[in-house]
Amino acid sequence: MYRAALLPPREASRILGISYPTLKQWIYRGKIKTVKTPGGHHRIPESEIDRMIPKKLDRGDIATRRGNFRKISGRNQLHGRVIAVKYSGLLAQVTMAIGEQHITAIITADAAKEMRLKPGERAAALIKSTEVMILRV
Repeated sequence: MYRAALLPPREASRILGISYPTLKQWIYRGKIKTVKTPGGHHRIPESEIDRMIPKKLDRGDIATRRGNFRKISGRNQLHGRVIAVKYSGLLAQVTMAIGEQHITAIITADAAKEMRLKPGERAAALIKSTEVMILRV
């Protein structure tokens, strides 16, 4: 199971949208605080990642700032709540409740971890398709 409290530097750099070497320099210069494992490896607390989100997004609480950090132009978005996340190797099965309907997507485990998806979290399903069919029910 994924533990969201402390993240390895490579994963933290992906979330922040910076290179791994840049993050390592930040660690060595004390720009970002880390916790060392018994083996001497750095782990970055989520609170430090949240602190490093660009200041221009500094309006609102941390949940709002996280939500505004990366936006997408797609219009076919269905907003709902995550009801289940199942990891299996390199993939994650994410099930969302959108109204009374459920939608399931298979995404990479890395993407699910980067987004910190867990049951109860708000998320959006982005539908990208060249065709949409309407069915009379």
